[in-house]
Amino acid sequence: MTSFAMGPAILFCPADRPERYAKAAARADAVIIDLEDAVAPESKDSARRALLDSALDPARTIVRVNPADSEFFAADLAALRLTAYRTVMLPKSESAADPARLQGYEVVALCETAKGITSVSEIAAAPNVVAVMWGAEDLMASLGGTSSRTEAGNYREVARFARSQVLLHSVAQGKAAIDSVYLDIPDTAGLLAEARDAKASGFAAKASIHPNQMPVIRAAFRPGEAELERAKRILAAAETNPGVFAFEGQMVDEPLLRQARVTLAAAKHLEDG
Repeated sequence: MTSFAMGPAILFCPADRPERYAKAAARADAVIIDLEDAVAPESKDSARRALLDSALDPARTIVRVNPADSEFFAADLAALRLTAYRTVMLPKSESAADPARLQGYEVVALCETAKGITSVSEIAAAPNVVAVMWGAEDLMASLGGTSSRTEAGNYREVARFARSQVLLHSVAQGKAAIDSVYLDIPDTAGLLAEARDAKASGFAAKASIHPNQMPVIRAAFRPGEAELERAKRILAAAETNPGVFAFEGQMVDEPLLRQARVTLAAAKHLEDG
């Protein structure tokens, strides 16, 4: 897992709802002030003015601008330059040329189209990209599909493939991978299971759409006491057992030792945060 400096629980907040900014920041590890999907075209100007008037912690704030090829991008960028915010989420990222248009900013590249997913390796390799997120529903729309999930609530095969591509190529480039949002707000059990899978698979964070999802995501990413204690015991045993050794009925080699180190590092990161 490549860690995301802002923490694992990330919350979208509409840019044209400034009264929600501080509340979102209080609940989340990081806030995404959203100038794109959450704001109607006729409200874009007022949303930018609200962004200019805001004073959130830049170290915990991401601004989602409109896509680089949209009519709103230039105005978004002009407003952004007048703020202290320097981390930008770029939606519909489809090539390394897209984050290149945001020189001077750290970019969270949002890959949510067929072209974006098939180009994720070069996008993740862009020097100013610090993390890559995938978007399920926009991806399905780009494919001509109607839903990323089956009636049982599980991701369809193509969505699972896209999720895996983002994770593999991001981490291969040393960048954090961020899991997509969980849209069923009341279903906290489903969110917890998906967030636990994200953490266990190597995602550094999960985005969300509602403040009530924050503690669920944090709980999923925080190693449990039993998990922490086992990781400590494995690493302690390794000090006196060089190479491969048996531990509590399991063979332990370097991959398992790395997993134990990741567990301890994640716990420390959440504690420090």
